[in-house]
Amino acid sequence: MVRAAAGELAAAGVASPRVDAEILLAHVLDREVAELRRAAILGERVSEGDHAAYQRLIEQRAARVPLQHLTGTAHFRHLSLRVGPGVFVPRPETEVLVDLALADLQSAGSAPVVVDLCTGSGAIALALADECPHARVHAVELSEDAHAWAAANVAGTGLPVDLRQGDATTAFEDLVGQVDVVVSNPPYIPPGAVPVDPEVRDHDPDIALYGLGEDGLQVPLAVAARAAQLLVPGGVLLMEHADVQGEALVARLGASSAWAQVSDHADLTGLPRVTRAVRA
Repeated sequence: MVRAAAGELAAAGVASPRVDAEILLAHVLDREVAELRRAAILGERVSEGDHAAYQRLIEQRAARVPLQHLTGTAHFRHLSLRVGPGVFVPRPETEVLVDLALADLQSAGSAPVVVDLCTGSGAIALALADECPHARVHAVELSEDAHAWAAANVAGTGLPVDLRQGDATTAFEDLVGQVDVVVSNPPYIPPGAVPVDPEVRDHDPDIALYGLGEDGLQVPLAVAARAAQLLVPGGVLLMEHADVQGEALVARLGASSAWAQVSDHADLTGLPRVTRAVRA
């Protein structure tokens, strides 16, 4: 059954057909993939109802509905987060931003303050709260839909994140000049650079994708300006960007008197991904 489903997904252009087919069957059966593989070796069969439910999911995945929307779960760092229509699905390449933030938080005192601007599902903020429990973590999201997913994830994980709904460029008036680290994965795709993958193009919300302006940096630069107001002198901004924007974002921030020591960092695939800037 999995072999046939994987063939159907491969024909539809899904990048990891076998893995997706196994994950979806494990989801239907409410079992772990490893357990499913052991059961397959033993020749276990599934009920007609489960088979029908599985086939419906395979058809949706073949239509390029994101795997995470079908299972309702996205894995990020050590967390399993709820996701679905209306929220950006967290990506593995964002993990480098978390690693960089953890390094800066370790040297920021006994109770550092961190703010996540454009939090989406809450992935970055929750990962930091999970892995740096002595930090005071705050997060904001503009979209009502995404904020609802983030709120569900805060409640589901039980992690102490102060989540708010609002505009990242004006948020946290009560924290101006008090923040040690600002993290952000803002919308940054240039208007003409429509994503090729249907999972992103057709299912991630536009508000989470497109950064506006000719180069896609209008929103990121506005978010960076708010970060400059929130940070203490010597505080750090860490911002994700498209792999083609590393030089431009570094140049734009470096030209501002608000920032010093502006540098760029590659993700796990070696592509430019995160700009780090120190508040002057």
